[in-house]
Amino acid sequence: MTTYTRRRLTDAPFLAAATGATPSRRPVWFMRQAGRSLPEYRELRKGIGMLQSCFDPELVCEITMQPIRRHDVDAAILFSDIVVPLKAAGIDLDIVPGVGPVVAAPVRTSADVRALPRLRPEDVGAVTEGVRLLTAALGDTPLIGFAGAPFTLASYLVEGGPSKHHERTKAMMHADPQTWHELLGALTDITIAFLQAQLAAGVDAMQLFDSWAGALSLADYRTFVLPHSERVFAELADAGVPRIHFGVGTGELLGAMGEAGADVVGVDWRVPLNEAVRRVGPGKALQGNLDPAVLFAGAAAIESEVRRICREADEAVTLGATGHIFNLGHGVMPETDPGVITATVELIHSLPAPTA
Repeated sequence: MTTYTRRRLTDAPFLAAATGATPSRRPVWFMRQAGRSLPEYRELRKGIGMLQSCFDPELVCEITMQPIRRHDVDAAILFSDIVVPLKAAGIDLDIVPGVGPVVAAPVRTSADVRALPRLRPEDVGAVTEGVRLLTAALGDTPLIGFAGAPFTLASYLVEGGPSKHHERTKAMMHADPQTWHELLGALTDITIAFLQAQLAAGVDAMQLFDSWAGALSLADYRTFVLPHSERVFAELADAGVPRIHFGVGTGELLGAMGEAGADVVGVDWRVPLNEAVRRVGPGKALQGNLDPAVLFAGAAAIESEVRRICREADEAVTLGATGHIFNLGHGVMPETDPGVITATVELIHSLPAPTA
């Protein structure tokens, strides 16, 4: 059994909202808050590949800290990538600029699945060292660890890279369900091992990104994906940290995603939070859900949308949600003005948090 040592962050608004307590201010953090929107990030990454950056503890620490210093967000999220555990385990892949993760030998057969390596804690030693540097540097700000969900990892491995239609992935699911579940089982093991390593190193929360789950029907999600995501959350329950579940375009899946076992369900911008709580069900916090494109619309439009989302979040709490963490409905776009992000955080902090 893995032993986890937790920092005592009793006043952290993010953790309060995630665990059903009343935070001192409405917490906010943004997916992809550390990255291409920041000039200091672009300067630091010059000539350094994405995966190389993810395996450099000092770079991981510095990049993760940049938005904390600049924006005063209420949580840091570990700078990494969802394919890092696959690379660390020994799978031949790279992140190609302008394309995304590209896998040298896609997984298409049961023999390919049996040949997949397993992830050992020592394989991600650079990542866990980055976590240790961060927990020393962050003070009272919580650190969120993360991993890609088994389905999203599988979609990259089967397709060989990013895909609009996931046709090979869906074909394997339906034509060879035994191989599919073997693949998802192996990837669930990798995901759990990666998150356990982060938790043992000291992260204060975790988020499971199922980036491509929105490509699935509800029936397919329940049959081919949900059991594996459930196992991830179940095996990490003893860590005692908030567990967040997020996907893009998952409005029709929110009920099933809420069943997977997370404490917080992330909602993209397509579904209002006061409707999302009805789909997810009571007893969980919600996270979201400003459209990232609104950050280009000017101060008046941003304020209008932020206030609307907070009103809907407050209503969601009256309907049974245990709290609200403000976020975007997906990641910060590279062209976003950092000053606009900072001003948006200040606005959110000026609005009272809902009382559960």
